[in-house]
Amino acid sequence: MWMGATTASGPRRRLITLLIAIMMLGITESMIGPYLVLFGAERLQLSVLEIGIFVSLTAASGMAASVWLGRRYDRRPGRWPAVLAASLAGTGYLLLLATTSYPLLLLIGVVLLGPGSAVFPQLFALGKGHANGTAARPGGGTPILRSAWSLAWAIGPLAGGALVAGPGYSGLLIVTGCGFCLVVVAMIGLDADKPQASQPVEAASDRPLSSRTVALSIVSFALFHIAMFSGAVALPLYVTQELHGSAGAVGLMFSVCAGAEIPAALALLLLPRHWSRGRAILIGMGLMIMYFALVAAFTGIVALVLIHIARGVAIAVVGALGISHMQDLLPATPGRATALFANTATAGSLVSGIAAGGISHVLGYRAALLVCGVLSGAAWLLFLLARRRALVETGGIVAAPAPPR
Repeated sequence: MWMGATTASGPRRRLITLLIAIMMLGITESMIGPYLVLFGAERLQLSVLEIGIFVSLTAASGMAASVWLGRRYDRRPGRWPAVLAASLAGTGYLLLLATTSYPLLLLIGVVLLGPGSAVFPQLFALGKGHANGTAARPGGGTPILRSAWSLAWAIGPLAGGALVAGPGYSGLLIVTGCGFCLVVVAMIGLDADKPQASQPVEAASDRPLSSRTVALSIVSFALFHIAMFSGAVALPLYVTQELHGSAGAVGLMFSVCAGAEIPAALALLLLPRHWSRGRAILIGMGLMIMYFALVAAFTGIVALVLIHIARGVAIAVVGALGISHMQDLLPATPGRATALFANTATAGSLVSGIAAGGISHVLGYRAALLVCGVLSGAAWLLFLLARRRALVETGGIVAAPAPPR
């Protein structure tokens, strides 16, 4: 590949390299993600409890590794934490080919697969330092990178299904391992120069993690992700069991959502310079509240499909600008900031299954969707409080981009 032969130079070349790395990472993770549980159940003959323990321990390991590698990146910014994480993940998936022992499976999950999930925040931390050509816009280069991530997640599951139907789980694991190897190659193609520190936007210096502004932001994003993932658990059951829709209709809804994410993320680059990230995030969270209210109110399949445009826009806005928001709250430590945001999504995913299942069992699927709307409202309120505190701390200026020179 040209990336390995020539050292990337210049903001545009660096951004293209990061785009390629994120596309490959997104395709690889979304390719294996939906089928890893099926691999454990069908090939390894694991029980539901054993699979749950494996998934939970792997996720917890990933959260810890993301924070640790984020700190390493902040002490010495560079590509090597991302290279290490991708190498561990690729090795782990290849080792699954010969794994039959459950304790060994847990060891691989905790030591290799979990830390491998730190690649995502590492790439976006690198984007903070390298993608300086679009830094004057809300979110900097993050919306471009986030749109590539959304596009990859529209491709990966289809590729994974084709591999399972063809060569089977062995083929899927081999391609997944090779995919992480390609991410490593792409990252090695990124120039070795220290990423330039961008001018902080929302703060002049790092706040402590105990700061109410940081804490409120983290809790807000965690609640948003809990609502998002819980809704994704309850919706298919609501559509198929209560509305008597088809599984294909559910797939179409999520496809429309994924499709809406890409232009929505790119549209963030067109926002006026005077628009603050915080205001845009509040609008995104408001769209998620509206989405859950409309999903619970409407019963027509066509209407539900169209409503998912709002969900896609909300995910794109909060996903792209949320990363930038945390990086601006902790401008001196972009690695830790990005890891904290990524961990709110991981935590939301862990909680969502129990939350959505329990509420649906007791109150029903529609009530579960309404509860997700309430959680989204709580996320909106907490983020509003965090933004107001940031306004006070910065003398009334939040996320106002610096004027071009």
